Amino acid sequence: MNAPGRPAERREHDLLFRYMLLSVAAAVVTIGLKTGAAIVTGSVGFLSDAMESGVNLVAAVVALISLRVAARPADASHHFGHGKAEYLSALVEGAMIFVAAAAIVWTSVQRLLEPAPLTQPGIGLALSTAASVLNLAVSLVLTRVGRAHRSPTLIADGKHLMTDVWTSAGVLLGIFLVAVTGWHQLDPIVALAVGLNILVTGYRLLRGSVSGLLSAALPAEDMRTLDEALSRYRQLGVTIAPLRTVESGRQRYVFVVATLPGTWTVAAAHEVADQIESDVDTALPGTETFVHIEPDGPRTLR
Repeated sequence: MNAPGRPAERREHDLLFRYMLLSVAAAVVTIGLKTGAAIVTGSVGFLSDAMESGVNLVAAVVALISLRVAARPADASHHFGHGKAEYLSALVEGAMIFVAAAAIVWTSVQRLLEPAPLTQPGIGLALSTAASVLNLAVSLVLTRVGRAHRSPTLIADGKHLMTDVWTSAGVLLGIFLVAVTGWHQLDPIVALAVGLNILVTGYRLLRGSVSGLLSAALPAEDMRTLDEALSRYRQLGVTIAPLRTVESGRQRYVFVVATLPGTWTVAAAHEVADQIESDVDTALPGTETFVHIEPDGPRTLR
């Protein structure tokens, strides 16, 4: 069995933690900008947008906590580490999106029933645009880093922020059209449509998080990489059974059952097992591999 180096693992967690601090800072700034836009204009669309940014802040704080938990090494109670804490963060974030969407839909329906004129829409548009540009930049950074380091927490937060960007884009369009046409009902209609779209995003996040908590296998792309790395053993007379794999946050586990000719020595079998571990680690760096050797042919006990 091979395991990733602890110092390198700690450095990686510290890197991810710093990026989540960036998300927290961005959420604080965008809340201020969007709340200002809502106060200045009286728009329910801007208010809904500010509410979602509030959810972003709560989710980012939860993500910070989960990253610290996930960074803890394996112990007597958690032999495989604490990597799944990141799925809990993504689960909470998906649930928070649902809460924000429900609040947005409720507020939009209320304003749709009682339309109200907007004031100073130009200032509101400027403030919300600045917040959207900031969220877009942070979202792209978090998603890129999350995929590079296989962090469900950063990927979920990046997707959440991108949802916020689309929310803001819809709201900005709605407020602009209200200012041009004077049709005040358009403000809550746009906010309502955005709220429904956010519900879809929340569902996708929850589905992915639940799958991870249920010990899902590695993605198909990783499985193909493993098959290619281990295919050469067939030429050596070694049979590799279908692999069993588990993805736990950023951690990957591979269980290999290799059948060798029964005439091979224990030393030769052990060498093959070590080589399999090395090949898996080369194909998917940082993977923990467990190899079980089976002999091919009759067995006897003496």
